[in-house]
Amino acid sequence: MEFSLEPRRPFRLDLTVWALRRRPSNIVDRWDGQAYRRTVVLNHRAREMAVVQTGGADTARLRVSVAGMRLGVTAVRQLTAQLERQLGLSVDLTPFYCFAAHHPPLARLAQRFRGLKPPRFPSVFETLVNAVACQQISLEAGLALLNRLAVTFGPSLAAAHGFPQPADLAGRDPQQLRGLGFSTNKSRALLGMAEAVHGGELDLEALAALDDAEALRRLVQLRGVGRWSAEYVLLRGLGRTHVFPADDVGARKRLAQWLGLSEPLDREGVQRTLAHWQPFAGLVYFHLLLLGLVERGVLGK
Repeated sequence: MEFSLEPRRPFRLDLTVWALRRRPSNIVDRWDGQAYRRTVVLNHRAREMAVVQTGGADTARLRVSVAGMRLGVTAVRQLTAQLERQLGLSVDLTPFYCFAAHHPPLARLAQRFRGLKPPRFPSVFETLVNAVACQQISLEAGLALLNRLAVTFGPSLAAAHGFPQPADLAGRDPQQLRGLGFSTNKSRALLGMAEAVHGGELDLEALAALDDAEALRRLVQLRGVGRWSAEYVLLRGLGRTHVFPADDVGARKRLAQWLGLSEPLDREGVQRTLAHWQPFAGLVYFHLLLLGLVERGVLGK
């Protein structure tokens, strides 16, 4: 019922999960202080996956279990691939730490959250749904929408809810999403995307083979997807850790505060500032996200 994984070290499960879930209210990606839990579908049934770290950042191993199921080779491969992607298990942070050592502010930030890996959503589709849901509203409000979507349409196991797949949303009436609090435009954008993916007309995972410019061009052609959402997909969906979504107002504020700037940063200001720290701008984004959680009292000092 369980198996082990050995991430590339250093690795901190707690920090990586918080960068993935973003707020305590997230009911899809859950953290209880010791285990990361998520409802997954194995053999066409909803199951609860739990991941626990043993050892410190430099000796980390992960114990992966699924309640009530003996894991065969296929299930182990499926979960391993998902966790490799979601938790950045094979990402080598050595170049980032070597670079940060020569930049004191960045070195302090990197040391504070040593072992944080860049997380990704399990699919580009899930990334896009997250991005569209959170457009032009607070992150808390966006997560509330996503939670309702999971409860209503996602795979469920007792009180735990997984994220809906394209097949779960394809063919739904936009009024069903309107009833959850989504705007008309967001409802139509999400359902249209789900229908196209489910019907085989849209292959979002194929974006991984494209360079940034072409991937962005194709993403912004999708209904409801603008520049911020597209850059969000590059970072959180495709793992392009040199990308900092510069239209993210909250991230811009955290960057300016961390640098002690008296004036706010605009998009161009963010890009000029982070040009000196490439190709690690996306890693800076995730580290600043955790810094914001510390300031909120979610993470310890």
